[in-house]
Amino acid sequence: MKILFTNFHGRNGGGHVTYIVNLLHGLVGHHQVTVATPKSSRLYRHVQMIPGVNLVDMHYTTRPSSWFGPRAQLRRLIKQGDFDIIHANGSADHKQVMLALLGMRHRPKVVFTKHNEHTLTSFGHKLRAWLATDRVIAVSDYVNRLMMRSPYRRCGVVTVRHGIDIDFYAPVSATQKQVARERFLGPGYVDKIVLGSAGGTDYEKGWLDLVQAIASLDPEDRARFHLIVAGDHPNEAKLAQVASAGLTEQITFPGLTDDVRDVLAACDAGFVLSYQEALSFACREIMSMGLPVLITRAGGLPENLDDGVQGWIVPVKNPEAIATVLKNILSDTAVLQPMGQAARMRAVKEFNLPDFVAQTVSVYQQVLN
Repeated sequence: MKILFTNFHGRNGGGHVTYIVNLLHGLVGHHQVTVATPKSSRLYRHVQMIPGVNLVDMHYTTRPSSWFGPRAQLRRLIKQGDFDIIHANGSADHKQVMLALLGMRHRPKVVFTKHNEHTLTSFGHKLRAWLATDRVIAVSDYVNRLMMRSPYRRCGVVTVRHGIDIDFYAPVSATQKQVARERFLGPGYVDKIVLGSAGGTDYEKGWLDLVQAIASLDPEDRARFHLIVAGDHPNEAKLAQVASAGLTEQITFPGLTDDVRDVLAACDAGFVLSYQEALSFACREIMSMGLPVLITRAGGLPENLDDGVQGWIVPVKNPEAIATVLKNILSDTAVLQPMGQAARMRAVKEFNLPDFVAQTVSVYQQVLN
């Protein structure tokens, strides 16, 4: 098959980028793949390192000038590429794909992946569902239910959950963990319980709820925990909340990282305490590295694990429930290892990359047939 991936994000792109890159690794060598994305994006930078992928600098805009610029460029690319499938990954690029295809006599089939929980009731979505969508991939059953209540239900909605490279995100040795803990915590790492996340420092990621939960513990228990929160460095208002909780010395902010293994290697458990989440690559990466994970009952997040088996599930925005989990961990720290092993087993069985790629290719084949 000849497949064109579109993605509008001009900068980081989050899970969209991870999703496309993971698919590319499984598709290259078996199919002809092109990626059209802004040159300024993280996706462009990552795709440059994947041999065999055709990479195009493409910008996505709905301004009238796009009819003579980006939209015309995309139309030429589609005609020249003779693609079987266009796989759109966001509303902006999906919209431009629709415009580029208008009036085209023989057009590729369009597959749209819904990565988030944003509303789908606008007139634009109705148009795209009618004119430029042949199949929808939902990244979780939760997202699938959202799509089935939208104009896209007429297109056929299939759930294909994220796959990750479970060999890349593998448990580390005791020596590697010691080195990582010394790097982030210094010599005082020995008796600490380290909780980590690479989900970012935005308010809606819920990490400040964890800060509040730790602050509510007795001083002796509070001192046992250390947090590592990767992502953009928090602003002064967020740092002030950390300081008022008395935890400034117990949190490390390593900044943005292309390789989350550096952070997770130092951890005893991970956390994804988002207020909204379609499924979460971050949760799956934590579990694949053999760590239990503390998550919220938000969106598709609970589809990743069983409460009390591979981790813990708490209500959204509930520091009290988080504190209860922390107390349970303190009362029996030995539980972390078997829960981490269970998380790794779940990842190997359900999160692996070959199954993810095969299920996605099956969607392509279904829509072509």
